[in-house]
Amino acid sequence: MKYQILSIAFFASLCFSIASNAQQLKVPAPSPLQTVKQAFALSDISIEYSRPSVKGRTIYGDLVPFGKIWRTGANAATQITFGEDVKVEGNSVPAGTYAIYTIPGKAAWEIILYKDLKLGGNVSEFNKENELLRFSAKTSALDRKIETFTIGFADITPTSLVVEFLWEKTRVAFNVVSDIDAKVMNNIESSMAKDSRPYYQAANYYFENNKDLNQALTWINTAVEQNPKAFWMLLLKAKIQLKLNDKTAAIASAKKVIEIAKEEGSDDYVKLGEKFIADAK
Repeated sequence: MKYQILSIAFFASLCFSIASNAQQLKVPAPSPLQTVKQAFALSDISIEYSRPSVKGRTIYGDLVPFGKIWRTGANAATQITFGEDVKVEGNSVPAGTYAIYTIPGKAAWEIILYKDLKLGGNVSEFNKENELLRFSAKTSALDRKIETFTIGFADITPTSLVVEFLWEKTRVAFNVVSDIDAKVMNNIESSMAKDSRPYYQAANYYFENNKDLNQALTWINTAVEQNPKAFWMLLLKAKIQLKLNDKTAAIASAKKVIEIAKEEGSDDYVKLGEKFIADAK
């Protein structure tokens, strides 16, 4: 009897060990999770989604039906997080995290930002009252096949970017814009009242956003005086001078860029300086 009890205990322990090892077995996910994050405006935009692959199937109109709500990926619903208030296709969207649901069509998709993150992939319980925003985005044909569903960021500027969905041979995209000018101008004003002043950054913002170029030139001159070997600052100075129609001064600054960049072993900036001069003439 004692032997039988020990045998049963050993067998139970062995079964438990096998089950535990089976639970710990790690294999590749068929639709792996990905998070893409992009520094944007004064914060970030990130998207978390699962990535199914074509695997020889017909995607749109078959695996993903036209005219029905899709979780925009595999597994749970895709989520997008805005680090600050933005405008999506001209519509105000507060900072926060939203699920992205879509209704694919042949010529256009309906794209929905959804406030209830608990819904996940269970679209049968979709409630229109939880929609923050719904808008239409046209489809476009790709010249090559995208095997794995991909969401990315494109056409990035300091205040705008494009979110794009790519799969099979279809692209769908929408615009995101952040109005940060007032914030940045306030930040510049307060920063310039301190002892450590960001002359280069302020000059660059003024140059990139068509502000007062004379003020930008004053700031970049100070930045260069404080950092005489900073060839990248000199290149910005040359750009500002050219934008002010002072071609002679701009070329002189670019020549200085080439000279210092050679001393510092920066071939990239040597080429940038040479290209600047060639374009300025």
